[in-house]
Amino acid sequence: GQVLELLRAVQRGSEDRKGSLVRLRRALQNEETQQKFVRLDGSIRTLTGLFTSSLADMQLEAARCLHELSHSSDPTVAEACLPVTSYLLTYLLGHSVEFTELCLYTLGNLVVESEAVRKQLLPQGIIPVLASCIQSPHEAVLEGVGYVLSQLLQAKESPVEIIPQVLDSVLPQHMLHLVCSGLKAGLGAAVEFAWCLHYIICRHKSNTVLLALGAVPALTSLLLDLASEIPQDAPEGLELLVCPVLRCLSNLLAETGCQVLDERLLIALFLLLQCFFQRHPFLVQECLWLLNNLTADDPLLCSALLSLDLLPALLQLLPCSQMASVLVLTVLCNIAEKGPFLCQRLLQQPVLPLLLPILAQPDPEALGQCLELLHLLFLHCPQAAADFTRQGGNQALEQHQSTPELQERAQALLDMIRQPLGA
Repeated sequence: GQVLELLRAVQRGSEDRKGSLVRLRRALQNEETQQKFVRLDGSIRTLTGLFTSSLADMQLEAARCLHELSHSSDPTVAEACLPVTSYLLTYLLGHSVEFTELCLYTLGNLVVESEAVRKQLLPQGIIPVLASCIQSPHEAVLEGVGYVLSQLLQAKESPVEIIPQVLDSVLPQHMLHLVCSGLKAGLGAAVEFAWCLHYIICRHKSNTVLLALGAVPALTSLLLDLASEIPQDAPEGLELLVCPVLRCLSNLLAETGCQVLDERLLIALFLLLQCFFQRHPFLVQECLWLLNNLTADDPLLCSALLSLDLLPALLQLLPCSQMASVLVLTVLCNIAEKGPFLCQRLLQQPVLPLLLPILAQPDPEALGQCLELLHLLFLHCPQAAADFTRQGGNQALEQHQSTPELQERAQALLDMIRQPLGA
């Protein structure tokens, strides 16, 4: 009843039409009211009429009502709003900042809930409109554009229907620029666009467009800047930008085999690790993923890791978490794979004693990497096998002779240990 009365009051255009709209907006904050409202005859048509009227204050209030409706998690509510999407798009260009921002967040919310809305918005030209909006000077508008785009890019049909359109537009170059000027231009928009880039990179087969725009050097130098900012005064929420940037760079490197020749990036990663280690432990594995992808096929960076004396800091992360210990071991394997010289340098640090507690743990993934590392060390530095025996390594390996998936590898290592040194 109450919803119907509010709708009638708005439709009648009585004295206090704006007051009725304000009351309607408050009522629409309730999920059940939203569902009732869209079922009323002419409800969306009335809101659309006011939303497209020439009275600025009515228009804004109607936009706020639509925004409340867009928060509904019921797809039928989002689909009831289909007739208004083309107007939302039209009004993104050339209105007040507050109005544009409202329209953007309304669109972003509708996009999340309904594939029908996404299917309608693409032919209506949402990508070109967002490409115009991303050139706005207003931080609030940019953040809204980032929000809409990140919702679109996460949609299940995105790899086929959305990402190619985005890559064909001017959006990628602007996104990259806004991410990389995040510390100066505004963190909010930079965070949104960094996630947008991440969704593109991890859901798209080949990222030639981003590589051609210089994404790898740009993101590398951003991480160098972020790391140099950190000790002084890291702005609140910096970790929210660092996370997707690390992922973007990691995935670009994994996919292309293109190299980062700047060894300062290694130092930057360890500064970030040190800074976020306590407060944001989830970033430890993000940093280590990137470190793994940097060292996987790059003897120069493996060598730099040792000559910059970063190995002790890396080894400190071994007990940090199960995932961290697997990734640290993987990076150590990357180094050990590169042959006798780097293995000898690895063994100048107390690597072997640190492996013993890992061999006593139940985690199969960490155990597997640990055995792989021992294999590489014994292969390239037979002396390591003798040292390991002296530290009680045999007993640690013998425990695993009865673990089905590890027994062959444990046995192979025991055989390597038992070979006389000169053999």
